[in-house]
Amino acid sequence: MSFPPGFLDDIRNRVSLIGLVGRRVQLKQRSRGDYWGLSPFTNEKTPSFHVREDKGDFHCFATGEHGDHFTWIMKMEGIGFPEAVERLAGEAGLDMPERTPEQRERDNKRAGLTDVAGIAATWYQKQLQGPAGREARDYLQQRGLQDMTIRAFGLGFAPEDGGAFAKAMKDQEIETDLLIEAGLLRRSDRGGSPYAMFRNRILFPIADKRGRSIAFGGRFMGDSKAAGVGKYINSPDTPLFDKSRVLYNRHNAQQPAYDGQPLVVVEGYLDVIALAEAGHAAAVAPLGTALTEGHLEDLWRLVDEPVLCLDGDEAGQRAAMRAAERALPLLQPGKSLRFVFLPAGEDPDTLVRSQGLSAFSALIDAASPLDKVLWDKEWSVSPVDTPERKASLERRLHEIAGRISEETVRKQYHRQFNDRLWQAFRRPSGSRGKPFPGRRDDRGRYKQATYSEPPTDTLPTMRLVLPRRTQQIVLAILSNHPQLLPDYVETIDRITFDDDLDKLRQALQNLALSDSELDAEAVNNHFAGSDVETALAAVRDRRVYAMDLSARPGASAEKAKQGLDDIVRIRSQEALQNELRSSAGGLGSDHDKNHRGIVALHKVYSAGETVSFPDEQDG
Repeated sequence: MSFPPGFLDDIRNRVSLIGLVGRRVQLKQRSRGDYWGLSPFTNEKTPSFHVREDKGDFHCFATGEHGDHFTWIMKMEGIGFPEAVERLAGEAGLDMPERTPEQRERDNKRAGLTDVAGIAATWYQKQLQGPAGREARDYLQQRGLQDMTIRAFGLGFAPEDGGAFAKAMKDQEIETDLLIEAGLLRRSDRGGSPYAMFRNRILFPIADKRGRSIAFGGRFMGDSKAAGVGKYINSPDTPLFDKSRVLYNRHNAQQPAYDGQPLVVVEGYLDVIALAEAGHAAAVAPLGTALTEGHLEDLWRLVDEPVLCLDGDEAGQRAAMRAAERALPLLQPGKSLRFVFLPAGEDPDTLVRSQGLSAFSALIDAASPLDKVLWDKEWSVSPVDTPERKASLERRLHEIAGRISEETVRKQYHRQFNDRLWQAFRRPSGSRGKPFPGRRDDRGRYKQATYSEPPTDTLPTMRLVLPRRTQQIVLAILSNHPQLLPDYVETIDRITFDDDLDKLRQALQNLALSDSELDAEAVNNHFAGSDVETALAAVRDRRVYAMDLSARPGASAEKAKQGLDDIVRIRSQEALQNELRSSAGGLGSDHDKNHRGIVALHKVYSAGETVSFPDEQDG
């Protein structure tokens, strides 16, 4: 909708920008018409947010955000320009400009449908509290929902008798055609009377950005398969409701998101409600569809980096990649996504009820950025142990970056992927160490981390054959202290593992190459639902811990490292002794010579020094 320039100027002249901004930001006047305060867009201690009443604009020097009255309302309330104009026109005491007949007809129809949806929501709420809603109330209580939560989210119940709803709406003198257009009644394919869209279902009202009911989601009470119906259904698309653009609980989430709570996108109504009940109100959910471009644009109106909270199984991985692919062409400087993959068998509802909000918040704080999720996905496609496979990975990553429309962001993705590839595959000249990806100094620049190994022409070339329990101890230490992985990648390459444990070894090495910020919880999350989860559980067994205290998760990193070094040193010495004994026949019975060799290798391994072995001519 277009507005006459004079009308917008009238609003600006009648509404004080200082008064408007001052409702959210404490402003101090420095000179006539010149005000400063702490930025509402970031955390800061020194005021960098500037408002000029005389020019009617604001500017944040910390983030670059700027604009006028309408921009401020759009950013603070997450609404579009027409809604911001209508909102400020009301404050200014101005009537909205005359609309065309078509606009008036469309707006009147929307207003009528909104009224109908509101009346229906009230009726459904009464049914939940009445005799017909007893089973539904019991179910909600079993799910842990408190009465105040049920009321706050306006939950209702649609009885099995669909005729009761139609009669109630008729008593309210609401026309059948209007109920059909609102998605509350459906026409019969068999020529019968229209019937209720929702029957025997708990109903979750879906609201617009202003909190008005515009649609419903319904959970079937009973065996949905036996009844031949979907367990969850949503209202059909209507003039009010477009599921590709609407997010459940968006109107409640916007203020806490503006106030700094991470905006989390979860999968279902009850996840949203459980998080709100636990204290995390900035949560939304798509409605029966994957995230669309419309959803992403709306999320970015609220925050720069919403967090997608997904199951850790294959379905969750697929959902993450669909969202990533949708987001790539839309990325802008500062606008991206982060991802959290929940442990197997958990969703936000069960997690906060069993472990509390702090466990959920810890996962959100450790959410992975979009570029890392893309890297991890491509890294896991196939081994990258040949030049051709490395080239394939490089090509796929550059194709991904090429799908980004915005030039600056596209260049940064190319640079980031190139850095990761270089760190993963290239060996700096003049250095014996191998680079480890993702390590950064305090300025955010990559720095080289090298694996500290004994000289490669002596002990490290030997294969180590360990008993199964010792293999489990090694992997228990590394899985509980994954920060040690970069220094032991080559060491564990020399160990011969049983088949099932070898898969876990490979998975840990791949994880070390793709993630710089690892802890035991990150290992849990990464392997949850994977084909190595069973092997991981087997090495983290109390019987394994009983064999070596350094394998326990509570052991210090120093103790864990010492335990691993002891295992490798002792087993290496044993292997060397066996090798020397086997060659003793060719060297004669000079055991002193063999002993000196063992001592020399022990020095190499324990002190890292290079020694010379006596040749056969030495006495």
